[in-house]
Amino acid sequence: MKELTDEDLKIYEWQLDIPGHGVEGQKKLKNCVALISRTGGLGGPLAFQLASAGVGKLILAHGGDLKHSDLNRQILMKHDDIGKPRCEIAYETLKRFNPNIEVEIINSNISEDNVEELIERSDIVFDCAPLFEERFLMNRECVKQKKPLVDCGMYSMEGQLINIIPGKTPCLNCIFPEKPPHWKRKFPVFGAVSTLLASLGAIEGLKIISGFGEPLMNKMLYINTQTLEFKKIPITKKTNCPTCGTI
Repeated sequence: MKELTDEDLKIYEWQLDIPGHGVEGQKKLKNCVALISRTGGLGGPLAFQLASAGVGKLILAHGGDLKHSDLNRQILMKHDDIGKPRCEIAYETLKRFNPNIEVEIINSNISEDNVEELIERSDIVFDCAPLFEERFLMNRECVKQKKPLVDCGMYSMEGQLINIIPGKTPCLNCIFPEKPPHWKRKFPVFGAVSTLLASLGAIEGLKIISGFGEPLMNKMLYINTQTLEFKKIPITKKTNCPTCGTI
């Protein structure tokens, strides 16, 4: 296990005082490999928060080039880089902010071709993909490999957050046996809403990695920013779930 350097102790001095975290928790962050699916409105700020907290390695999987329509929410991006691969811009932003972490970029989205290998190389997965097809792939593979998955989703002014801990919680298929009919690639979004949800997802991931606090278990956090309503909704593992029913 990599030890904390003198510079680490200076940079993370304030968060070392978080109850239950401390030096040992910070060492767990430094030695953690986190996979983040997409670096857009959700994944970008989430990756930034993990980098600022000192998670040792981030694997960013996101295909495609930056467009004008990305700029209202994708805070790792820059206007001058329109037309460039988003994963490369995200890499530059994160390394400029925290040069002491490792960042690996995959210039493609999570697919059947790469999901098994990428999750195999990761300790925790953050699902920030807009498409349920991609989210179902990560859910399936995380359950299979027994890796924790923090699933973040949003639509318009609403958001949801689920921690999936194989063998301890329901999986995504328990809650959504099929893709919701209204879900589509392009949807209404304010950057402030996606950033709020991303920060909550990052906090949950940090708790899971370090071992402090009480991660959200067997509940979905539902947020309606239109009314500032927050709810914890109980969710139940289904014994007949085709993904996790036998675990």
